Amino acid sequence: MSRPPRSALLSVLALAVALAATLSGAPAGPAPAFAAAHHTGDEGAVLGEEHARAHARLRDAARGTQSYPQSRRTSSLISLQESQRTANAKFAAARFGRFTEYFPSPDFGVHVAQLPTGKVLLFSFERVEADPTKETGPTNTVGRTNAGRAYLWDPAKGTGARAFKNVPPPVVLMPDGSYAPRPAPFFCAGHSYLPNGMVGVFGGNVGGKGGSGAKLSFVFDPWTEKWFRNRDMSVGRWYPSVVTGPDGRQIIMSGQSERGTGTPTPVVERFPALGRPVPWRSYDIPANVPSERLRSDAPFRNDYPHLFSLRDGKIYGLGRDADQQWLFDPVEETRTDLPRRPADFRGYGSAVPLPAGFRGPDSVLVLGGDPRDPLTYRLSGGRWSIEEPRAFGRTQDGTLILPDGTLLTVNGALDTRNYGNGPFNPKADLKYRQIELRDARGRWTLGPAQRLPRGYHSNALVLPDGRMMVTGDELQQIANDPDIKDGMDGSIELYEPAYLHRGPRPALDRAPAGDLRHGATFQVSSSTAKDVARAVLLAPTTVTHSVNTSQRHLDLRITGVHGSTVGLRTPPSAADAPPGYYMLFLLNAKGVPSTAKWVKLGIR
Repeated sequence: MSRPPRSALLSVLALAVALAATLSGAPAGPAPAFAAAHHTGDEGAVLGEEHARAHARLRDAARGTQSYPQSRRTSSLISLQESQRTANAKFAAARFGRFTEYFPSPDFGVHVAQLPTGKVLLFSFERVEADPTKETGPTNTVGRTNAGRAYLWDPAKGTGARAFKNVPPPVVLMPDGSYAPRPAPFFCAGHSYLPNGMVGVFGGNVGGKGGSGAKLSFVFDPWTEKWFRNRDMSVGRWYPSVVTGPDGRQIIMSGQSERGTGTPTPVVERFPALGRPVPWRSYDIPANVPSERLRSDAPFRNDYPHLFSLRDGKIYGLGRDADQQWLFDPVEETRTDLPRRPADFRGYGSAVPLPAGFRGPDSVLVLGGDPRDPLTYRLSGGRWSIEEPRAFGRTQDGTLILPDGTLLTVNGALDTRNYGNGPFNPKADLKYRQIELRDARGRWTLGPAQRLPRGYHSNALVLPDGRMMVTGDELQQIANDPDIKDGMDGSIELYEPAYLHRGPRPALDRAPAGDLRHGATFQVSSSTAKDVARAVLLAPTTVTHSVNTSQRHLDLRITGVHGSTVGLRTPPSAADAPPGYYMLFLLNAKGVPSTAKWVKLGIR
C-alpha cells in the first residue's frame, strides 16, 4: 500500500483530534478550515480525492467504534480463538488436517483468484459502515463512495502488511447521475480465467435500487499486476456468473440488470467476441475489446447460477431454482433443458465438477444452499441422483477439490447474513465453523473448526503449496477486527490438509515452461521420482458467493520413470481441460503432494 505524504497525515491527525473531541463531548477547539466539509465531494476540492477518501474512512471508523466498540470486537475474537483451540484438540492433524495461521488483510476478499504467479488477488468494496449489525457495503449507495478496491497477497512474503500490494481498479464514471469518478465498483461481479492466466471480471454495482447492474468489463493481468478496461457489455450485470469454455472464451450469464434488483437479464454474452483473438500469450492484453451477444438466452430467475464446462464441451447452467437446469452449446448457441433437480430452491451453496480420472469431469455435485437439507445431489449422464449427506445443511459454503481428489467443505451459515441468531447478528452458531471432508468413497466426516465464522461472501482456494486459504465475510471480519482503525479490516486463515502431516513430500524440481499440447507427452524432473505414484493437474480457483466455475482435477498418465525423470501425458482435449494454467502436483503412495509447478495447457 502506498504511504500518504506527511501533509496528508497531519491533516488526518487533525481531523482525528476534532472527531475524538466531538465524540467524547469535549469542545473541539480550533479546527482547520476544511474540517467543516461534510462529505468527500467538498473535501476533494480542498484536499484532493485520495485525502478526502482517507477522511471519510476515518469518520466511518469513528462512527463504527461508537455503535460497536473496539472492546467488543477484541473480546469476540479472543473468545473465538479459545473456542477454536478447545474444539480442535480432539482432531489429529494426520487424519483431519489443522488450521494454522490467522492474520489481518487489507481487503474483505469478497472475490479471490489464485494467480499463476503464485500470488492471490482479492477484491471487494470500500466499506461505508463499520458496525457489523448494519450493511457494510455500498449496495444502495450512489456516487463516489460506491467504489471498489483490490489487493495482491504474496505468500512468499509472509503474512504481514508488506505481503500485500494495492492494485486499485481503474477510475471510472458510472451512469448514476453523480458525475463522481471513483475506483470501479466491480464488487459482486462474475469472473473466470483466460488462457494466458488473466482474470476476466464482468459486471458490478451502479448503486441504488437494491443494487443495479454495471456494464463494466475488465481483465486483471497477473504479469504486469494491472487492470485493463474493455468495452462495456451490452447489459448491466449485478451478480452474474462466468465460465471459460474449451475455446478459451468466456461465457457470461445472468445477473440483475441496470434497472435494479428484481430484473435479472436473460442475455448471454461471450468475451472476447468471435473475430477477436483469444488472449493466449502473457503479453496479449485485452484492452477495449468487445464482448458479443449469443443467439440463445438464459432466463435464470435468480442470480449467480453455477456454470461448468464439462468434457462434452457443453456449458451446464445449474440454476438456484429446481426447474432451471440447462445445457448450453456455445458453438451452436442453443439452450436445451436438463432434468429438474430433485431439491427445491437453493440459496448460495457450492457445486463441484467431480474428478473423473484421466478425462475431464462429466458430472457435478451440488451441495449446500439449504440449511434444512444436508443431502448432496449429483448430475451425471443427464440424470440426477442423491448422494451421501453432509453432517448438516448449510448455506454460503465453499467446497474445494484437493490435490489428492478428495473434497473439503469450509464456511457456512444458516442464511444470508444470518449465522443462527437472526440477520445482522454477529453472534454465530459455531457448528458452521467445522469443515467437512469427503473421502474417495464419497463419505463425509466432520473436521476441525476454523477461527472465524464465515458465511455470506466467504471464500476459499487451494494454494500451490497444497494449503488452503480461507477468507471473506465482511460482517464477521469487522465484528472481530483487532484494530478497526488500522486499515487492515479483512482477515485470512490458512489450513493444512491431512496429507501435509503424513510424512515427507515428493519433490517436483522442474516442469516445462512452454505451452503443452493436449494428448502429448512431456517430462518433469524429480529427485524423488521413484516415489511418484500419481500426477495430477488442479485448475486454480477464482470464486465468489459460493460460485466457483474454474475448479477442475485431472489425473495424468505416467508414461515412465527413468532416474530423476518422470514421463507424463496431458489430457486428451480442450474439452477435457480448457486451455490455460494449471497446478501440477506429484503425489506419493500415501497421497502426499509435492509443491506444485505451474504448467500451461493448450496450443493456439
